[in-house]
Amino acid sequence: MVALTEARNTPRRDGRIFARDVAAGKVAFAGGLACLNAAGFSTPGAVATTLVADGIYKSTVDNTGGADGDQRVEIEKGTFPFANSTSTDAITRAEIGDPCYIVDDQTVAKTNGTNTRSAAGTVVDVDAAGVWVKVG
Repeated sequence: MVALTEARNTPRRDGRIFARDVAAGKVAFAGGLACLNAAGFSTPGAVATTLVADGIYKSTVDNTGGADGDQRVEIEKGTFPFANSTSTDAITRAEIGDPCYIVDDQTVAKTNGTNTRSAAGTVVDVDAAGVWVKVG
């Protein structure tokens, strides 16, 4: 590339909302934890070591009968409340600032489940609404 010689219309994203291609055979439920699989397709949070937490789903999209990328879904990055895990894996206020881990598309845990879970994000708060996690 060479340097500009005239004005350029440069698109902008605020870095908060993105459209993603949905993985084959998956249903993305509005409000659920959205992840990217190893191939870069959006998939709901689940126990796996290869997921990258991406945000939450803005709407419900059903790609159960489709191939990778047949459906698209909007995701939003930010800080959101999720259900807390149970027993010794429950997150407390003592974990604020620590990473937490994906149990499913609505639940996070304190540990990586003996290296079976991907990171969900950083614990920001714990209150009656759940575990507030900064995702994406």
